[in-house]
Parts: sequence; structure tokens; C-alpha cells
Amino acid sequence: MSMVITFVCDVLGKENNGTTIATMNVIRSLRKKGHEVRIVCPDKDKEGEPGYYIVPSMRFGPFNGYVRKNGVNPASGRDLSKVREALTGADLVHFNFCGMLSPKVVDLAREMGIPCTASLHTQAENFTNHFGLENSPVANKAVYTWLYRSLFSKVDAIHYPSQFIHDLFERTNHFHSTSYVISNGIQKKFRRLRVNRPESLKGKFVIVYTARYSTEKDHKVLLKAMKYSRHRDDIVLILPGAGPLERKLRREARKWCANEPIFGFHPHEEMVKILNIADLYCHVGTVDIEPVSCLEAISVGICPVLTDSPRSAVGGFATGKMNLYNHRSAKDLADKIDYWFEHPMEREECAKTYSGLASHFDFQTSMDKMERMFAQTIKDYRVKQAESLPLLEKKA
Repeated sequence: MSMVITFVCDVLGKENNGTTIATMNVIRSLRKKGHEVRIVCPDKDKEGEPGYYIVPSMRFGPFNGYVRKNGVNPASGRDLSKVREALTGADLVHFNFCGMLSPKVVDLAREMGIPCTASLHTQAENFTNHFGLENSPVANKAVYTWLYRSLFSKVDAIHYPSQFIHDLFERTNHFHSTSYVISNGIQKKFRRLRVNRPESLKGKFVIVYTARYSTEKDHKVLLKAMKYSRHRDDIVLILPGAGPLERKLRREARKWCANEPIFGFHPHEEMVKILNIADLYCHVGTVDIEPVSCLEAISVGICPVLTDSPRSAVGGFATGKMNLYNHRSAKDLADKIDYWFEHPMEREECAKTYSGLASHFDFQTSMDKMERMFAQTIKDYRVKQAESLPLLEKKA
């Protein structure tokens, strides 16, 4: 069955963050399978492109600079004329992020008799860290409550990228949804390849950590671990990413690292090569729904050191005590790094034990599951509509 699906994206932008990458992957997969996908977003640079419906951006007055610095361009709900156009004739509406636009659109979709699904790609801390409240249980719970009341309580099915965020969100809001736990998926290009190291990295111990340069990704603990490492002179950090804290992280790196880390955003093709020259992968982000970058590293065959943060799903992938460090301690992270530096044979064996895990997160399998979720939601909605018709006729 060919479907017409409208994606409503309060925030889209460039593919330099997990939510946008995951969203565009699903869109490309659906289009490749012959489905029509319409995209509602506030990105003016997409104006005129087939399938895009551009809506107004939010205005933040004196805070516009801060918002731009964080690399986001949220949609407003001021004008729904383009949205109505995008929804007309659609079989389903899917939401990838809840801002000011999505709550209005889900109500409009309901009025128009269109079923809805939504993906939960964000944790409360992704919002509260902008106000220094990421460690406030009250603030984080308030965000989850708002997300539930504004959008997720109104859709027909919810997609969660991990069991971790499924359990957290539904436990916090005391509800059980029609839900689908589907990984964002790891593409087959992330595999072991023979790659020559550049001259500047020969003889060095290379550690990679891929994440947006933002507070909750906690690059600082990895940089600070270099202060305590016995092998700091031999270690080079490669930190692919982009984000508002890049300048600050570069300054901190000069304080703690013997060798200047390598910063900057890299497309997937380059990331495969970077991971293939790494000796160790450290995942230190304290907030993570699904650690895709970690899973990509594991797929390539790299031994990982993972945070034990209770707000991250990544700790669940630790297979031994040397793969896990105390998220509050840069010293403990340094100790784990030094252990793997000093035990190369064990490091190689560890990488082998992880490589099979990647098969559980196959990209194409995930895309097929997303397609089935959309189709099932449409089917279930139509069955409910058909069942309600006799009741309506009786009342008439």
C-alpha cells in the first residue's frame, strides 16, 4: 500500500544532530519505497523544494542570537495555512519533535480525521540544560508532562528509539501507549576497513567520541581525564561534532591535553574512516536516548568505555567493569583509558565481543519497522472509524 505521510518538524535544519539525521533517514527510506512524504518545517532554505511546506519561525526578540548560536530554528504556530495544505489528502501525520507547532497541528489533524504518530527523540535535559536546570527533577518532570499533554497523549502510536526512553517517559507520565521501540539503526557502511593512519597520528593512541558540542554531552570529563592519564603524551582525542560549546571546549583542551584534540563535523563517509583508525571509543554523554555514535563505533569493531550515567542508555551496553566508568569522575575515566592502553590484546578481544551486537541495530530492519508502524497505525485508525459508523448512524 502506497502511503501519503506528512512529517511535521518543529526543528529540522542541517543533518548535524541525531534527531535530524534519524528523521531524514526515515523520509529517504519511505520515498525510496514509493511513498509520498511531505515535510512541514521552518527552514527557509528549503523553500521551493518539492515536498516541503515552509512555515514561519519563532521569534525570540533579544534571545534570537542565543537560539541561532545553538543551531536551532524552531517553528511557530502562527500560521497554519501551509500546514493545512500539507495535511490535505494525507494518510498519516508524523511528528519528530514537540515545540510550539506540533500541539496545534495534532489538533488540526484530529479535526481533519487523520491518524497521527510521533517519535520521542529528545530527553527533558535537552531542554532544561539551556536554563542550567538539567539536574532538577522537578524541571525535568515538568518537561515530560508538557510533552505528554501537548502531543504524545493525542497521537495514535508512539515511536521510541530505545526501551530506556520508553520506560522513562511512560513511567513519568503514568500511562501505557500503543508504542513501538525501534532503533534509529546503524548503516552497513559502518564496518571494519583497512585504513591508513595519517602521519600525524602514527604512533599515537587514538580515542574517538562523537557528539554535539553541548552541555549534556559532557566532553569536559573526557578532556579532564587527560590531566590524570599516565599516557597523556601518547593520546590524541578526535571529537567529531558541531555545536555552541566548541570554542569553550577548545580552550579547556589546551589546559588538560598534551596533544591538541581534533574537532569538527564529518559526514558519514569520513566518520567510517575515522572510527577505523581509533584504538578506543569513549562515550561520555550523561544524557542519551540511544547512543547511535557508540553503536557505530562498536559496529566498526572498537573497544568502548561508557558512562554509567542513569540518564543515558549507553551504560546498558557495557559487557565488563572495565567498559564502564563513574560518570562523576574524570579520574575513573582516566584509569579505564590507561587500562586499555596497557592491555592491547584484551582490547582487541573486547572489540570482537562487541562486534556481533551491532546486528541487533541493522539500519534497513529499522526502516522496515518504521514503515510497518505507519501502515499499521493507518489500518487501526480506519478500523476504529468503521466500527464507530453504526453507532453514529443509530444516534442520527
